[in-house]
Amino acid sequence: MSALRTATVPRLLSRSARLAVPRAAAGASARHIATARIAVALRPSVARRLGDKQQQALAGGKRRQYSSSKGYPEHQVIGMPALSPTMTQGNVGQWQKSVGDRIEPGDVLVEIETDKAQMDFEFQDEGYLAQILAPVGTKDLPIDSPVAIVVENKEDVAAFADYSVDQATAESPEPASGGGSNGQGASSADAAPPPPPVKAEAAKEGSSSGGDRVFASPLAKTMAKERGLDLAQIKGSGPRGRIVKADVEAYAASGASAKPAAAAPPKAAAPPPKAAKAAEAAPAAGAGAGFTDIPLTNMRKVIATRLTEAKATVPHYYLTQSIAVDKVSRLRQSLNTAANGAYKLSLNDFILKAAASALRDVPEANSSWQGEFIRQHHHADIAVAAATPAGLITPIVRTCDAKGLKTISAEVRELVARARANRLRPDEFQGGSFTVSNLGMYGITSFSAIINPPHAAILSVGAAEPRLVPDDSAEKGFAVAHVMSVQLSADHRVVDGAVGAQFLKAFRGYLENPLTLLL
Repeated sequence: MSALRTATVPRLLSRSARLAVPRAAAGASARHIATARIAVALRPSVARRLGDKQQQALAGGKRRQYSSSKGYPEHQVIGMPALSPTMTQGNVGQWQKSVGDRIEPGDVLVEIETDKAQMDFEFQDEGYLAQILAPVGTKDLPIDSPVAIVVENKEDVAAFADYSVDQATAESPEPASGGGSNGQGASSADAAPPPPPVKAEAAKEGSSSGGDRVFASPLAKTMAKERGLDLAQIKGSGPRGRIVKADVEAYAASGASAKPAAAAPPKAAAPPPKAAKAAEAAPAAGAGAGFTDIPLTNMRKVIATRLTEAKATVPHYYLTQSIAVDKVSRLRQSLNTAANGAYKLSLNDFILKAAASALRDVPEANSSWQGEFIRQHHHADIAVAAATPAGLITPIVRTCDAKGLKTISAEVRELVARARANRLRPDEFQGGSFTVSNLGMYGITSFSAIINPPHAAILSVGAAEPRLVPDDSAEKGFAVAHVMSVQLSADHRVVDGAVGAQFLKAFRGYLENPLTLLL
């Protein structure tokens, strides 16, 4: 089939794509408008008719793989998406679509565990899910490895009942041999190497190909796992029967017992290589086993790698300071009383604002190590260490130095809540210029935190405790003050000892004279 002319392409685009670029664009020709629409949303039916060079020029990147294998209808091989800039592989979570389900642009196809969090993979085309190539529980799947097959026509779904990963891998596009008329000779020079085969018989918990699918929010799944509850026994009250936090709490409150041990699966095809390797490594859990082996998540692997590297390669040094917090505590109480419930400031909000103000005063501390140079940041983008069921993550409050206490408080609450529900976007936890870790709410008075590269410093905050301090105005010559200990862990390649001391002096000044934070 010959390539279509540019003027005929807009008729093949979806209505949403046509509306994405208004005709009222001043001075834009019909050809420019058509090209912009294609860049917004290139439909599968159009992609198959356009040449490879046209697709790359118009769509602005590597095109999806469309195949027409011998004996199979036209279909699309969906690869493991890169949902974060540092992601190289991912784990497959719950499938939100079953084989045969219709997929609309923006629908969540599957949950993917990245190196940072569990995220939804939103599909951006139309079609029907014909086959799932990576079942629930598939781990360490490289980027672009086949995970599913999508077709345009529902009647084509049945043809892929026996389709396998091996066949999808064999369909990788070959380098273009010339200006073919059908435009299907796409280059595969930059394609990722094929992954090891993953059998479809692998674990099918919540399988989307059967009627026993379980729809649940990530928080609900985490709560059920921690309490040993079987999600299949819980009735969901959310949209389409989705199980939410309240459903898990209600089920647990009803006195339901933990889920029984899963029955041994029937003997079938050999497990994937990675699963087989893990099975060999794990010792047999006998009746009297005194331990439990917990598989590593991608997030835990990244935490282990990054912190080991940071501790081994970053020259840490530590500075400690004691700060009286009576004045800031009284100011916090006054502001919360005046708010009448509109907001509720915490001591941590004042700490973040004081740290941002001190970084503004001492810009040398607001820097990061970049290998060949030191980058000094113009704003204080502060990462807040937050504990989640999956591990530690650091959502970032951007331009903290330019925001008020009320805004900082609202952002921190919202970011931490979404972090614990695995709902952060990559840009919300990557980057930043400084880190604050507060364990005061656990009663910890002092600790030494590990720097989070490329940041050059992290401030560890302990709990405030009553201490006797000299006071000439008191009858006995002393008074009781609430004192908080903080420790700065700094990278000596970037922040000299004197600079770290200047930062802590400024930080202490803001907290002991908190009205200056309002200026």
